[in-house]
Amino acid sequence: MATEVRIESNQRLRRMRMTSAFRSMVRETELSPNDFIYPLFAVPGKKVRREISSMPGVYQQSIDELVKDCIETYSLGIPAVILFGIPEHKDDVGSGAYDENGIIQQTVRALKKEVPELVVITDVCLCEYTSHGHCGIVHGDEIVNDASVELLTKEALTHAQAGADMIAPSDMFDGRIGAIRTVLDENNFKNIPIMSYAAKYASGYYGPFREAAESTPKFGDRRSHQMDPANSDEALREVEQDIIEGADIVMVKPALAYMDIIRRVKETFNMPTAAYNVSGEYSMIKAAARNGWIDEERVMLETLTGIKRAGADLILTYFAKDAAKVLARK
Repeated sequence: MATEVRIESNQRLRRMRMTSAFRSMVRETELSPNDFIYPLFAVPGKKVRREISSMPGVYQQSIDELVKDCIETYSLGIPAVILFGIPEHKDDVGSGAYDENGIIQQTVRALKKEVPELVVITDVCLCEYTSHGHCGIVHGDEIVNDASVELLTKEALTHAQAGADMIAPSDMFDGRIGAIRTVLDENNFKNIPIMSYAAKYASGYYGPFREAAESTPKFGDRRSHQMDPANSDEALREVEQDIIEGADIVMVKPALAYMDIIRRVKETFNMPTAAYNVSGEYSMIKAAARNGWIDEERVMLETLTGIKRAGADLILTYFAKDAAKVLARK
């Protein structure tokens, strides 16, 4: 016969977990479609909708198809998208990135015409546009900083001129936020905010993105400019520097292995904070669900809620549309 345990305290925490209504009433973290930014991949052509093999449900899309996707995205209550471009031709200096008629510049113009209420954010980096796949200019074995920043400022300006609502530099080169802020201000784009990839780690979670953006480096890696996964204090120094240089939103990337960084950034700076639920995190959930190992819908929402609970105000996620549809049913 089991011995009954006598509980002296009148505090029974289970009381407020006993029913769905009670749980909802005291829920501390509420997830909403308004929290999401949906990443999209633009490619040249027409009627192109090519699924990325390592990212089920995510596509490379031509502008006409991407516009249709964005109309649906906005209808689901998702306020913003972030654009990545894959040019028709690549070269050593990533000239397609700052071509005023480049793939992203064309996509921005189309979206602002067809879905003007949607917030259009543009990723600013060179890796999708360079023939070597690196984020900047390469001299010998070195990915050089200042020459790369000069090209990134040109890219950011063409995005703003095309109508982008927000600029998001993802390269992690020193000084690029200040340089981009200066160029935007000098060209009458003072009101265009910058969302900085402020603490971006050299992560193994980016693998599927390399396929999606066709940006796998031809040699070496990105550890000379992206952060060491072992470092936490350094992330705060990176974020602080970007804030000083003019960032309006700071981002931590990836999210799941860096929840502690999200929390430290939010508590230290109390700035609008974004987290990128990256391709590898997405694909792991998709793969496990397809094998019947996990409940995809439940794990998706648990993951996104955890990222928000850690301190993220905004979540860049490939799950944005799926999560918005599920939340609409609840």
